[in-house]
Amino acid sequence: MDRPTWLREQRLRAETDYDTRYSATYDTDAEPMTSIHRRFVRRVVRASPVGGTVLDAACGTGKYFGIVLSAGRKVVGVDQSVGMLDQARAKFPTAELIKSSLQELDLEPDFDGLLCIDAMENVPPEDWPAVLANLHRVLHPDGLLYLTIEEHDQADIDAAYADGIARGLPLVPGEILFHGTDYHFVPTRSQVAAWVADEGLAIIDQADSPGEGYSYWHLLMR
Repeated sequence: MDRPTWLREQRLRAETDYDTRYSATYDTDAEPMTSIHRRFVRRVVRASPVGGTVLDAACGTGKYFGIVLSAGRKVVGVDQSVGMLDQARAKFPTAELIKSSLQELDLEPDFDGLLCIDAMENVPPEDWPAVLANLHRVLHPDGLLYLTIEEHDQADIDAAYADGIARGLPLVPGEILFHGTDYHFVPTRSQVAAWVADEGLAIIDQADSPGEGYSYWHLLMR
């Protein structure tokens, strides 16, 4: 199978899985919000004016909406999964919600702050520059962008890549298929830093937090 076709299949599978398998139980199954997540979200919110609007791109079920709304800011949520948006709407019926992938994000530059949390692992390397450009474009010049990067032990990444290649899949280094089907891309920090710099963004703070079998690299940028 050629790589473009294979990547389209991965995106469709992910959207379908979140619509049908994950959305109803996501809030109970997902790991709890960490103190680092809260700290970075609150920094984005504090940097936004009271009454301003924060975009949560790949918002899922609206996990971070409460922090934004309780601080007197508005929130707009974007996600490619209808099922996840339905869960967000049930919890926050007045929030503006939009169905879109990160790759096709096409909004006006109206946002005072931007969150993109626990999502970039679903973006293949070919799409990273375009996604960063989409996020940067919709953000006001003084706004903050909070992004998380999933990380795994390099030995596990290498083993997953070797297994995929042995199965005849058109993988590139850093790509993992968990349980044989769940696509994740884990870029190196140097590659992320290069993409960020190429987009004209500057990292102003960063932190690390452990997860269950993985970790997150938290980036705050402007």
